[in-house]
Amino acid sequence: MDISKKLWGKAPDGKEIYLYTVKNASGAYVQLSSIGAGIVSIVVPDKNGKLADVVIGYKKADDYFADGPCCGKVPGRYANRIANGKFTLDGVEYNLPINNGPNHLHGGPDGFQNKVWDSRIEGDSVEFMYFSEDGEAGYPGNLKVVAHYTWGEDNALKLILTAETDKPTIVNLTNHAYFNLDGEASGTVLKHKLELNASQWLPTDKTQIPLGAPEDVAGTPMDFVEAKPIGQDIEADFEALKIGKGYDHCFLIDGYMPGQLATAAELWGPVSGRHLEILTTQPAVQVYTGNWLVGCPEGKTGRAYQDYDAVAIECQHAPDSPNKPEYPSTVLRPGEVYQEAIIYAFDA
Repeated sequence: MDISKKLWGKAPDGKEIYLYTVKNASGAYVQLSSIGAGIVSIVVPDKNGKLADVVIGYKKADDYFADGPCCGKVPGRYANRIANGKFTLDGVEYNLPINNGPNHLHGGPDGFQNKVWDSRIEGDSVEFMYFSEDGEAGYPGNLKVVAHYTWGEDNALKLILTAETDKPTIVNLTNHAYFNLDGEASGTVLKHKLELNASQWLPTDKTQIPLGAPEDVAGTPMDFVEAKPIGQDIEADFEALKIGKGYDHCFLIDGYMPGQLATAAELWGPVSGRHLEILTTQPAVQVYTGNWLVGCPEGKTGRAYQDYDAVAIECQHAPDSPNKPEYPSTVLRPGEVYQEAIIYAFDA
């Protein structure tokens, strides 16, 4: 495995930003950035062996700060939404920044995705570390977070996320990469086929906070149990799809068992023949069809991204879990280790 590191820029506070390129023997490679421990590029072959980048991203390091899509990065301390920016833990109420309608999203405007993480090459892997101080964005506890990426000869990118705290807190981490398997500048992703290992989803209110109990996907546009084009039902007369102008919903992974890897999703590019399988130890997956990509920074090949040009498939815990005791817990206590894995496995 060939790993190189270069200085990519500097943050507003002067901290150096590094870009890592990890290339396997076949020439397929990934690029990773210390901004938000982010995935910048994944370059893999199509059915004819032609290499192309299959994740959207930007030309300049600076564009990754405070971008609306949270492109390719690790949001935190809590990925997804928390209702009204409030939660109670051990009898104490905590207040978080409001940055998505009335709710808290992805750790707030100064979440982990907008921080420059410490970074290093560790054997055949690249490792990023961020230390979140007690009280940062309103969260309790000093939290040490590590994102450990390994790129395989089999064109699989493995991400292991770990965290430890010195006070009870909440943690929900994911990666927010957006995929277009026909190439990042190839246009709409709505003809891609998507299959989810999920027979239930979480209906939400108009602000996209789960109402509570899951519902079956069967007989609704939320049904991806058998592969279908992403755009097949996206304009259906269905309230959930109208709320977010497309899919931006949490699906519960069938047969979830803590610590056990399971397939969350599979995605197929109709032109390239590329196939992506996503496996995870997490209980849920948020599917977001890039409904608001217009106006984000210029793409890395100079293309202005349009809505629905890529799909994010975010393995995580359910939104608003701290306020929903019936959901799998996101509480982390001193002496415990948060550890979750996500694998992006590519073939054609």
